Amino acid sequence: MNTISGAIDFLFTPENWTGPRGILARTWAQIWISIVAMAMSAALAIPGAVWLAHRRRAPNLSVAMVNLGRAIPSFAIIVLIFPFSIRFGFGLGFWPTCVALVIIGVPPMFTNAYAGIASTPRDMVEAASGIGMTDRQVLRKVEFPVSLPLLITGVRIAAVTTVATATLGAIVGYDCLGTYIVSGLRRGESGRPEVLVGAVLVALLALGVDLFLDRLERAVSPWNT
Repeated sequence: MNTISGAIDFLFTPENWTGPRGILARTWAQIWISIVAMAMSAALAIPGAVWLAHRRRAPNLSVAMVNLGRAIPSFAIIVLIFPFSIRFGFGLGFWPTCVALVIIGVPPMFTNAYAGIASTPRDMVEAASGIGMTDRQVLRKVEFPVSLPLLITGVRIAAVTTVATATLGAIVGYDCLGTYIVSGLRRGESGRPEVLVGAVLVALLALGVDLFLDRLERAVSPWNT
């Protein structure tokens, strides 16, 4: 009970919300690194997946990406990247965390983009070609609209995972919501309220991202609801 009451007191203390180390600043830091990582993941994953699926090439690569995403622990990625970031002058905090998040975000985006394009019925593709559509028009007007729900689902999965995993950046010096958890654990029993606050804020942020992307998916593909 002391942990819960302590967490409530922490949240209702105005000083904990403002300043460079306040809740608002750390929440924005968590959002910002997630946005950057998601943009980089999408740039790496989606174009290649769409092209390969359109050409019906490397079908096993999609399965391999799923297995890769499941096999590599998030913390292990950050630990592996950290010494390289120091060695090449990128330092602590943002970049080791961001690169790890990019690696985590690529598999679900690649897999769903590939599956979405590849799942387009062949008779639809052949009919579109038969009425004179070019290769690009088939991709843009037939395959891409069909794949959109799955593609956004991949982005949604990657986004929620990225936002939640960004918490681990606190271990390598990135000041975000995870800092509450790390600093609270260091203080032992007295830091439990802070750990609870960090965990709840991360969970709420991830839930908010999931709900937002769910609404976006419904808006851009109303035929799929």
